[in-house]
Amino acid sequence: MKFFINSSFNKANSGIEHAQLKRADLFRLHGEPFKLVFREWSPRLHYFLSEVGVSAEETLGMFDYFQEAEDVSDMVLHVGDLDFGYSDIVLTKDEDTDYRYSVSRASGGFVGRVNLFADTDEERVSSVELFDAYGNLYRVDHYDFRGFKSLVQWYTPDNKIGTEVWYTVSGKPVLETFNKFDGTGNYRKMGWRLTDQKTGAVYSFANIDELTKHFYNCLNEDYWSDKELNIFVLDRTHLGDWALKELDRPCYVAFHLHNSHAGDANDVMHSVMNNFYEYGLTNINRYDAIISATPKQTHDVQARFAPESKLFTIPVGVNPPEVLAQKPISMLKRKAHSVLMTCRIAPEKGVGKVAEAIAIARKQIPDITLDAFGYIDHRDNDAAKKEIDAAIEKYKLPDGVINLHDYLDKEGVAREQQSHQVYALMSIMEGFNLALMEAQANGEVTVTNDVNYGPNDLVVNEENGYIVAYDGIEEMAEKFVELFKDDDKLQEMSDKAYKLSERFSEENVWQAWQELLDDAKTKSFSYIKDASQGYGNQEVKK
Repeated sequence: MKFFINSSFNKANSGIEHAQLKRADLFRLHGEPFKLVFREWSPRLHYFLSEVGVSAEETLGMFDYFQEAEDVSDMVLHVGDLDFGYSDIVLTKDEDTDYRYSVSRASGGFVGRVNLFADTDEERVSSVELFDAYGNLYRVDHYDFRGFKSLVQWYTPDNKIGTEVWYTVSGKPVLETFNKFDGTGNYRKMGWRLTDQKTGAVYSFANIDELTKHFYNCLNEDYWSDKELNIFVLDRTHLGDWALKELDRPCYVAFHLHNSHAGDANDVMHSVMNNFYEYGLTNINRYDAIISATPKQTHDVQARFAPESKLFTIPVGVNPPEVLAQKPISMLKRKAHSVLMTCRIAPEKGVGKVAEAIAIARKQIPDITLDAFGYIDHRDNDAAKKEIDAAIEKYKLPDGVINLHDYLDKEGVAREQQSHQVYALMSIMEGFNLALMEAQANGEVTVTNDVNYGPNDLVVNEENGYIVAYDGIEEMAEKFVELFKDDDKLQEMSDKAYKLSERFSEENVWQAWQELLDDAKTKSFSYIKDASQGYGNQEVKK
C-alpha cells in the first residue's frame, strides 16, 4: 500500500494538501491503491475530503482507525435526537446566533448548550456543553460530522480540560489522554492510553508521537505483504521522520521536501536548515528516497548533503489532459491590466511587495489592479495584512486597486486565472508553487522574483514570463508596465505559457513517480520472526 502522511485536511488548505490531491488523481488514474493518512483528530475530515472527490476507502485517519470509524454511513444528528437524561427538557434557540441551542428543564435549571456545525443548513449537532447544578461546565461531548459521539472532554473544577476520551462508533471508550501540570508548571498532555478493540490489550504512551509510531506499526502490519514493501511518503515530515524508521517490520520511506530545505532560500549551501526538515536532513541516509519537486533542489540537496539515499525529482503539480487541451483565451478577452495572486495572505508570500509594485506601475498604467485570493494568516499580529495596508497608505491608492478576496475552491481559482492576464509572486521561499503552475496552464504570464524553488524553474525568463531580482519591487513594476504597454508581447508570452505547461502533463509526472515505485520493488529484505520478539533485526538491502 502507498501511504501519504499528513496532519489534517480542512475547508481551506495549503499547497501540501493540494499537492496530495493532484497525486491522488494521478494514482487513481493509473490504478495504484493509496491512502491519505491523517494524524490529527478532525470531526469533519471525511466531509472535507469527500467534497474534493476523496473516498472513505482512500481516507485513513489515526483516530478513525482506533475508533473503528474508517467507513461510517453518514447520519444527520439533530438536537432533538439527543438524550439529556430528563423527561422535561426545553430547547431554546439563542437569539444572538443561528447555530446554538440552550437546554433547560421545564421544572427549572440550566442543563447545557448545543452547538451546530457551521456552513450547513441541516443543523447537525457539533458539540454539547453540559453544566452542573451550580452552573459549572463539567463536560463537552464532540460529535463527528457523520453523526456519532467521537470525543468527550471532562473539565476540572478550575475550568481546564482534564481527561479526554475518544469512543468507537458503538460507544466504547478506546483512547484517552490526560492533561496535567508538569514539573515546570505547564499544563499539558501527560500521557495516552489505548485499548485495542480486537485483543483487549491496553497500551500506554508518553506522548502523541509514540502513539503515532504504534499507529504506523499497525498499518504496516495490516497491509503487510511478503512480496512488496509498504511505501510511506512523508508529506508532513515531522509526523514520522523518526518513527517510520523504527517500525517492527521494514517499509519503504520517502522523505518529501515540499519547501526549501534551507532556512535561507538564497543560501542553500550554508544557511541553517528549514526547521521542519532538520531531523530528516541530519539523518538523511536513514530514508530510502528523498523527493524534491524541481531538478534544481535535487541538485542542491545532493551538493550539500551527499546522501546515500536515492534522490528523485517529482513535480507536485499535474496538468490533466482536459486542461492542456482547452482552447486558449486571448489576452484581449481578459480583464485589462489585471494581476492575480492566489495564496495565503502571509508575510512569506510577499503580497505587500507586489502591492507596492502595482502602485509604482500605476503611474504609467492607471487602471492596473491586483486581486489576491486566500485566507489571511494572522501571525505576527497580522503582519502580512499590515504590509499591504502600508503600501496602500504610502501611495494613497484608491479603493479597487488592491483587492483582497476570500479563499477559492479549485473551480473558482481556474475561473480567476482565465480572466486575469498576469500572475505575480514575491515569495521568500517556495517548494514548487502549484498555483503558479496552474496559472500558466490557464495562459497567465508570470512575473516572479528569483526565488528557490519552483518559480525560477516554472518561469522560463522572457518566454512565459519574467524573473526579477529577489527583492526587485521596482523591477517587477517595470515588467508590469512593459507587458501592459505591449499587447503583442503579452499575447506571445501567454501562448508560450500554454505551451510550456505540457512539461507537467500526467504522462510526464507519472513517469517520475513510476521510477520511485520501481525502486521500492527492488528492495529485498529479511527479518527474524521470534515468538517472544516479534519481527526485528531487520536488514534491508538493495
